Amino acid sequence: MNPGAERKLRDKEKIFLLKLARKTLENYFKGKEEVIKVPEDCPNLYEKRGVFVTLTKHGNLRGCIGTLEAIYPLVEGVKKMAICAAIEDPRFSPLSSEELSEVEIEISVLSPLKEGKPEDVVVGKHGVYVVKGIYRGVLLPQVPLEYNWDRETFLKHVCLKAGLPPECYKDPSVKFYLFTAEVFSEKDYF
Repeated sequence: MNPGAERKLRDKEKIFLLKLARKTLENYFKGKEEVIKVPEDCPNLYEKRGVFVTLTKHGNLRGCIGTLEAIYPLVEGVKKMAICAAIEDPRFSPLSSEELSEVEIEISVLSPLKEGKPEDVVVGKHGVYVVKGIYRGVLLPQVPLEYNWDRETFLKHVCLKAGLPPECYKDPSVKFYLFTAEVFSEKDYF
């Protein structure tokens, strides 16, 4: 399958990935490795895709880590990013096992990155990855919707996330990469 032509995930596959993320975290906190069998009729789960796992607690962000690049099959990426979101997000202290029952899991499965311009950004459709020298920042497509941001506000925030001035999106030397995502969470299915 060529890049950019990924099949959409079926509900069965989304549900499996959400259960996989939760079970991976449960196993991590129990200190055990458990093989979780992937359904045979779900070949999309072996496709290499960029993926982010977001954890929220009582509606507030508790951790979010992912990879923009398609370096892992989805089943592996979700497991790795779930643990990273729980214990490695530098914005938060590591999640405790006691908190796990209060956490909601959201998964964002990404399309490949495509270079674009600030004026190409469609709020609610595109995520943005900004690059200038050593500075980098990314915001997922759902973020501006959660905060009711317009395009300009979204672009300013992704610049700030990269450690750049908020108006950096007007600088022609700044590179913008756009992507879309299939976003689904436990509240959608359970």
